Amino acid sequence: MRFRGLFTVSIGKLKRFSLSQPMNLTPTFFRDEGKPVEKLQALICYSSFSTNGDLKKGYEKMMLAKDLACLVEESSHKDERKVKSRMELKRSIELRIKKRVKEQFIDGKFRNLMVNVIAIPVTLQDAYNCIKLNSNVDISVKDDSICFISLAKELLDGSFDVGGDTVSFSTRGVAKEVLILPNLKMIIVQEAIRMVLEVVYRPHFSKISHGCRSGRGHLTALRYIKKEVSSPRWWFPLILNKKVDANIIAKLISKLEEKIEDDQLYVIIRSMFDAQVLNFEFGGFPKGHGLPQEGVLSPMLMNVYLDFFDQEFYRLSMRYEALHQGDDKDEDKSHSKLRNWFRRQLKENDLKCTTNGNSGPRVYCCRFMDEIFFVVSGSKDIALSFKSEIVDFLKNSLRLDVDDKQTEVLPCDGSKGSRFLGALVKRRVQEGPATSAVHKLKEKVRLFASQKQDAWNVGCVRIGNKWLAHGLKKVKESEIKHLADSGSTLSKVSCFRKAGMETDHWYKVLMKVWMQDIKAKAAENKEYILSKYVAEPALPHELKESYYEFVKCADEYVSSVTATTLALLPNSSSNTGSVTLTEILAPTDAIKKRLFRYGLTTSEGYPRAVSLLVLQDSIQIIDWFSGIVRRWLRWYQDYDNFNEVKLLISSLLRKSCVRTLATKYRIHESEVEKRFDSELCRIPSIEEVEQELTYETSYSHPFENDEALMYGISYSGLCLLSLARMVSQSRPCNCFVLGCLVAAPSVYTLHVMERQKFPGWKTGFTSCIHPSLNKRRIGLCKKHLKDLYLGHISLQSIDFGAWKKNEPGKCCTNGKEWEEYYRSFELIYDELFANMEGRNRRLSSISRLGSLKGVIENCSWLLQLPHRTGDL
Repeated sequence: MRFRGLFTVSIGKLKRFSLSQPMNLTPTFFRDEGKPVEKLQALICYSSFSTNGDLKKGYEKMMLAKDLACLVEESSHKDERKVKSRMELKRSIELRIKKRVKEQFIDGKFRNLMVNVIAIPVTLQDAYNCIKLNSNVDISVKDDSICFISLAKELLDGSFDVGGDTVSFSTRGVAKEVLILPNLKMIIVQEAIRMVLEVVYRPHFSKISHGCRSGRGHLTALRYIKKEVSSPRWWFPLILNKKVDANIIAKLISKLEEKIEDDQLYVIIRSMFDAQVLNFEFGGFPKGHGLPQEGVLSPMLMNVYLDFFDQEFYRLSMRYEALHQGDDKDEDKSHSKLRNWFRRQLKENDLKCTTNGNSGPRVYCCRFMDEIFFVVSGSKDIALSFKSEIVDFLKNSLRLDVDDKQTEVLPCDGSKGSRFLGALVKRRVQEGPATSAVHKLKEKVRLFASQKQDAWNVGCVRIGNKWLAHGLKKVKESEIKHLADSGSTLSKVSCFRKAGMETDHWYKVLMKVWMQDIKAKAAENKEYILSKYVAEPALPHELKESYYEFVKCADEYVSSVTATTLALLPNSSSNTGSVTLTEILAPTDAIKKRLFRYGLTTSEGYPRAVSLLVLQDSIQIIDWFSGIVRRWLRWYQDYDNFNEVKLLISSLLRKSCVRTLATKYRIHESEVEKRFDSELCRIPSIEEVEQELTYETSYSHPFENDEALMYGISYSGLCLLSLARMVSQSRPCNCFVLGCLVAAPSVYTLHVMERQKFPGWKTGFTSCIHPSLNKRRIGLCKKHLKDLYLGHISLQSIDFGAWKKNEPGKCCTNGKEWEEYYRSFELIYDELFANMEGRNRRLSSISRLGSLKGVIENCSWLLQLPHRTGDL
């Protein structure tokens, strides 16, 4: 009996029967499998017990289809079990909120978004999950610190205290600068409003806007200027600088009212403005680096407000391009310009849609948040007129301050270039094949001539040195009377030498007389004198003439006009065309200055140890340098001088990391290379980073590099964080990252390295953090310290007011906890001043008192006692 086809029977059933005995394959055998009797009878008929070949083939096809269906089902289950990245989770959350917002679109407007979308517990929970995803915190972990039902009720009742849910910081000194940051509840409300506004305004934003948008960022803005601007002649940036006032807020509300009808939403936005917690400011600091003062909601509100400018730009561009009256005032051509202008706008300035020839002026604009760059293809008068109208609109209509004196209209073909988004925008002529061949030949001729000239100079200097050695020898021989030649000129001159004069001094006098005789006093160096005044005059005349003739011909060819040389080439008219391209250059000089100010290099540009990182673990130090390398190369990956930036990073940062570790462990750098060989591999080489960038571009999920989802995270700068002290048991704290409930083992001090003025070079470092946050202490767990170093989170994810929450007077509601703090303070205080009884014991206890000083400063507020540690 053959047994091939009937493997649909479960293995447990088959084990009951012996293969030597016949099987009773009745329908009752399959009833416990839950299948219909009719299908099972058909299955038995198509089993291998049948001798019909056609039936057998049909059954095998059925089994193959069934197996393929099972494979599809299994693959679908695997997709469901696949762990989603945090950006995919964030996108899924935003899609849920988008569905709720779309349901409120009634009669051409979004209505009652605060009541029906924002102020509901589900949306607030989703907003908090987005905050946790930005902080790289697992959203599956339950957090009962916030009651979203009560928060939603406060928003609906109007009892939400905007001013009370903030924390303020100020700088020291007379001219205090105050920074007000939101606490966790306020951040949740702002994030919920931001997500709702994102759904409403994302389809309506202009294509010239590149900041805080999906699929757009600073790289897309630079690519637009580099590739899609045709025939530029003039360009200029505009610098906006204005702190938001009541007029701007009123105009912003009027813009929001065009699409949203919700009075409660506008009330809470005005209350945030009154509490100064929006941090809505034009200029002052560059955007997109995850700075704490930038806020969560302000980037979206800035794009909404500057949408007025985007619409005005399109109106002006249509007037200048489509309706501009040039030399030819034919109506048909003006209508053709208008039609072509609409086609370009529909196809996003596709170069294929441009008309043949110069049909008129063109204006281009690129905006990244509050940084705006303009390019004009036309005469300078058109560029100046266009700039004047733009500045008037920004000043009079949008009430913004524009520093137009520092941003003059520059020619695109100039050598200076223009600055935008921390990059230098310049125009470069790309030579044709024939022109590049001529220049390459000229370079070879120049190199060959310089090699021959160097060989000639070296030979002449060698002859001059031999002459000089011979003369010195003769001077020495003049000291030995019996060896001197009495008939030589040197012996005759030596007779006039005064008594007691040394030989070296006498030789110098002779050389001085000789140099005056040959008039070589203004010579550059000794080699020049020996070559030009000693060796060459002694060489044969024919040899000198042939050499100088060769140098003359080589110089004439190298300095000849390229066009004259090209005319001698056959068929040169077809391949001599040159193309002018736009270059985006990274500011290498500014990067070197940042390295020096951060303590990574010396004033001469050599790598050095970073003293502020010495107290941290070796893995943390290596992660810090690795994060700098990755953020730099990711920021400059599309720049034209990317190879120069890579060389700068590879030659300085790794060496600085090695020297930091060598300073930490007080060993030689070679020992550091051996001991930390595997750990130093965390700092990627140039080839590894290039492979990562290629993989991110080709194979990564689109959500991972979405500027709207990763705004302020992918290119987040980093101020130095040094280890301040270990968290003591008397004052424990959790990690300051929003949503993290892990205890912080250490406290770190934030160092603001410099105060950067806007607009400034964006170099990958965030050095323009608000000065009130300088030397602030933040508690971080090891995971989030690594995330901050590697650029997985930004400084916006840190709750800087967490120290105030952890004060016992504010967070301890239990009497036993208060009693424990009080007793620990009494014991430490008594022990401190017990060690001060005798003057002879003061020096022996000074190390112990120093360790207790920080605890005393943190606990003295309990009894409102003065700090007596100054007597130590």
